[in-house]
Order: sequence, then structure tokens, then C-alpha cells
Amino acid sequence: MARPLRETGRLVEVVRTCIGCRQRADKTTLVRVVAVREPTTTVVTPDPHGTLPGRGAHLHPTTRCLELATRRKAFGRALRVEGPLDLSAVAALVEDSGPTA
Repeated sequence: MARPLRETGRLVEVVRTCIGCRQRADKTTLVRVVAVREPTTTVVTPDPHGTLPGRGAHLHPTTRCLELATRRKAFGRALRVEGPLDLSAVAALVEDSGPTA
């Protein structure tokens, strides 16, 4: 996703860092996730359109990056939430996205 710079008008790629593998990538190749608070837990929800309110984090939609982020407890840190996290919605998205890269 390229956008023009205000000062020069040149196109610039929007780059984000995957919380799993810590690699920088174009924003369009990553999935944004946000934390949605429920009464007993916090649900980490995919935000494919980037419109949900709150702090977001980005993740490659691969099993490898999901496992790395889970093992490193990166979701809680990146989203600045504490307590139990429900990652089932993100896991379902990763499974549906195909190859495990």
C-alpha cells in the first residue's frame, strides 16, 4: 500500500513489524489485530480493514509467526493488555489463510 508523502508527493510504502518473527514488511502483507475486552478475558481479534478502535499490532498470517508470537507472549506486550488472552479468532484466520510458511 503506497501513499504519497505530503512534502514531496512521492509514493512511500507503509511498513510495519510482525510481532511474531520481528521482520519488517509491507502493511498489506500483515494482519492487524486488536484486543477486545470481554467480561472474563480479552479476545485478540483480527482487524482486516484496520478500522477497529484501540491499539493494534501486526502479524504475518502464518502458523510460524502465530506460534512465535504466542511463545514470546508478544500479544500482551504489543497490545498493552494483561491477563488471559483468547487467540482463537487469530488462529482461525491463520488456518484459513493457507500455507504455514
